[in-house]
Amino acid sequence: MLKTRVITALLLLAVLLPVLFSGSYPAFAVIVAIFFAAAAWECFRLFNSKQPAIGAAIWTVVFAFILFRDDFSRANLLFGLSIVIWLIRLVPSLLIGLPAIDSFASRLLNGIYGIAILACFIAMTVLFRHSALYLLSVMAIVWMADIGAYFFGKAFGKHKLAPSISPGKSWEGAVGGAFSVLLVAALTTFIPALSDTFAAKSFSRWGWTGFVLVLMVLVAASVVGDLFESQLKRKAGVKDSSHLLPGHGGVLDRIDALIPVLPLAALLDSWF
Repeated sequence: MLKTRVITALLLLAVLLPVLFSGSYPAFAVIVAIFFAAAAWECFRLFNSKQPAIGAAIWTVVFAFILFRDDFSRANLLFGLSIVIWLIRLVPSLLIGLPAIDSFASRLLNGIYGIAILACFIAMTVLFRHSALYLLSVMAIVWMADIGAYFFGKAFGKHKLAPSISPGKSWEGAVGGAFSVLLVAALTTFIPALSDTFAAKSFSRWGWTGFVLVLMVLVAASVVGDLFESQLKRKAGVKDSSHLLPGHGGVLDRIDALIPVLPLAALLDSWF
């Protein structure tokens, strides 16, 4: 399993890093459209759609139209809608549970989560238009939170964060992940070569207080995104969103924590 994970990761990096740092928007647009199509297909499957490929194709056409039109002047409206969706519908589901898988409410939730995924990929594109480094600096916040949570959870985890959804996660791990993000992000603000990163821009705009608050909100959002997809998979009775990425599961398994974070980061970026 480890060998498969490593090989898949290396292949992905071999494809994605050259595209990212080439600065080529057309190449980026093609790659991101492919990953969006995969994520949309997985989303429909998790909600037990009878025709997930058709649903994913429709969503992908919408996304491709936005992407290749290359006009994101109103993207903040979508990012704001995404934040509202998480606050009033997706976050509460962690407490009240999900509707029956074959109900109308579940189909409605499918569409709502689909909008959140769409906002994530549009935000990914907007952040890339800033720079590849800038996009990666936002993603790194989520990755660092996840890595820190894993190690702190292993070492100190005693109090379960959401035992009915993801038994392996603990409050100690979540706090450790947040601490890891703050430590690493704070260090990057002293490195001139990283002055054009999300953390550095946050510090420059709002000082240490705003820096801490913004990063903590993003870390909390990443935890929520991860938990929601875990809840969705548990409801669907599957371990992974798909097997498209050998050793890693599916695309949603890799971006679940990014889905609420990227639109929020892109919206904040417009205020810098």
